[in-house]
Amino acid sequence: MRDFDDKVAVVTGAAGGIGRAMAERFAAEGMKVVLADIEREVLARTEREMKTSGATVLAVPTDVSKAGDVQALADNTVAAFGAVHVLCNNAGVGPVMGPSWGLTEADWRWVLGTNLWGALHGIRAFVPRMLDQDSEGHIINTASIAGLLSAPWTATYDVAKHGIVTLSESLHRELAMIGAKLKVSVLCPGWVNTRLMDGDRNRPPELQNEPGQETTSPQAALMDQAVRYLVANGTDPREIGDLVLNAIRDEKLYILPHPEWKEWVRRRMEDIIEERNPTTDLPFL
Repeated sequence: MRDFDDKVAVVTGAAGGIGRAMAERFAAEGMKVVLADIEREVLARTEREMKTSGATVLAVPTDVSKAGDVQALADNTVAAFGAVHVLCNNAGVGPVMGPSWGLTEADWRWVLGTNLWGALHGIRAFVPRMLDQDSEGHIINTASIAGLLSAPWTATYDVAKHGIVTLSESLHRELAMIGAKLKVSVLCPGWVNTRLMDGDRNRPPELQNEPGQETTSPQAALMDQAVRYLVANGTDPREIGDLVLNAIRDEKLYILPHPEWKEWVRRRMEDIIEERNPTTDLPFL
């Protein structure tokens, strides 16, 4: 896909971070952009600011963990603009830090509901419509370098992001096998300066833990502090927006914005091939 002018993009998690960066980059190419986010006030402000800069945008409050919300997002997009050409399943929350055996059902439902089910709902709601259009199109699924590695104390996030990677690979092969014009990319960034680690601000009451239910550890607490520092000092999201646009042009499945992580990915793959137990070294501590 190389012609973006007057095409339609849908971006979830669009009120900030990588989502907003992608939305602004698409708008700069002349695209109409549908902004979806669970934070209504921030979403409305983003819509106003982008309209002021001359962009054609529509804000649709959306909880991606709910299939009905994502279906409504697809319906509103088509009603407003008649089609959709780029879908970015981007909305996400950070990990609940703790030992895998101590995390509550609410912890798992919270992270998987947004990070994995959000993308699943997006694919189910949008891909049939995009295929029926029989026009060039592209799906961007935001995973993480955590979808290619496995770190301790972050199992909720790792499980979700590994799921996004394999979902994207399966979808890529399926679309290729039916000769579809629709293409797929999976975005696997390292540290990016976003509000990822403050995702609990949107955690719904029904998925909150009861007092005393949380299970943590000194190691998990240190991990949480380290990740917060590294995210706060991460890459400007606008750089990611540029990479995503180039990947769409090049029909590139894997987007790894931080090449310094590739050696750790290589080690993991070699451990698997050699049937070798992984080390407990971490690439960022």
